Amino acid sequence: MSLCVVKMGSTLVADERGDVREPVLREICSQVAGLCSRGQSPVMVTSGAIALGMRLMGMPVRPTAMEELQAASAVGQGPLYDVYADLLAEHDVKTAQVLLTFHDVSARMQYLNARRTLGKLIDWGVVPVINENDTTATDEISFGDNDILAAQASILLPADLLVILSDVDALYTSDPGRDANARRVEEVRDLAELGDYEIGMSSSHLGSGGMRSKVLAAEMATSAGIPVVICQGTEPGTLERAVAGDPVGTRFHPQARRQSSFKLWLKYAKASSGRVLVDAGAERALRDQGTSLLPVGVVEVEGNFEAGDAVDVASAADGQRTVGKGISNYSAAELRQVKGLKSEAVREMLPRASEEAVHRDYFVLA
Repeated sequence: MSLCVVKMGSTLVADERGDVREPVLREICSQVAGLCSRGQSPVMVTSGAIALGMRLMGMPVRPTAMEELQAASAVGQGPLYDVYADLLAEHDVKTAQVLLTFHDVSARMQYLNARRTLGKLIDWGVVPVINENDTTATDEISFGDNDILAAQASILLPADLLVILSDVDALYTSDPGRDANARRVEEVRDLAELGDYEIGMSSSHLGSGGMRSKVLAAEMATSAGIPVVICQGTEPGTLERAVAGDPVGTRFHPQARRQSSFKLWLKYAKASSGRVLVDAGAERALRDQGTSLLPVGVVEVEGNFEAGDAVDVASAADGQRTVGKGISNYSAAELRQVKGLKSEAVREMLPRASEEAVHRDYFVLA
């Protein structure tokens, strides 16, 4: 059974005034129902709650204050879900509203709980309609954009395919609206080639994303072995063609060097609580040899974190150069005590302390 995550952005869900684009969603829901009828398991990730809330409250532009964004989302969330539920019910497809926060994937227990709940809905033949719980999210605990939420949902399930339906038909080498020589990119096999393209951040006044967030989502999912297609969402049949493997949009192939779900969770979902600066030897060992970080290699400790929190690891020579991220075995106070000390001296000072400040199994390169 094929499990596909389908993401719809704000520009597909709502028009420039904030009204729901019902004909577009009707077509997408018809395709989702078609997938269900063929024994596949689609999961929908939608934006648009804030846009719809803005329309219902008569707001001419997207607010910037967090409480206004949250309130607009609260107004729009229910009516938006009702649209999906009604459209899919026309095809006798049952749905469930699932609201996730960044905390749900950054805390391991909630992560596993969300996976079990979504798995049971899929077992029941119910189509989950996922959105971020904007009402309780903050800047520090937000996915930032629902493209990232869709990638996280794909990894969490895990999915066989992520399809990002957009108002553009594909990734281009540069912005086709400004560059007549921009070429459509049909497929991406190596993420390194993305460095050759000009990938913009532009988005509508109703949404927060852009092509860059879609490409980041593709990087996340393909690093977990999940192929991704970015394609036009307003063209009839595009979703079904993408799922069938037809050449639509831009297809990102799974990366040969894959990371475990834990390391992807750590890299993209777990918020850092502090920063550790390391010397050149420790940096080389982490980058080139895949070793653990020992206290002797630590030069400076920034922030106040506890053992078990995630920390960014950066070069002491160039604090802007991030080496990676890991789970600290020490609190910030403890690590300040033992930084620069060899293992024997660490054991004398903290007899029960771990030998590693960050174990290699709990560290991921940037």
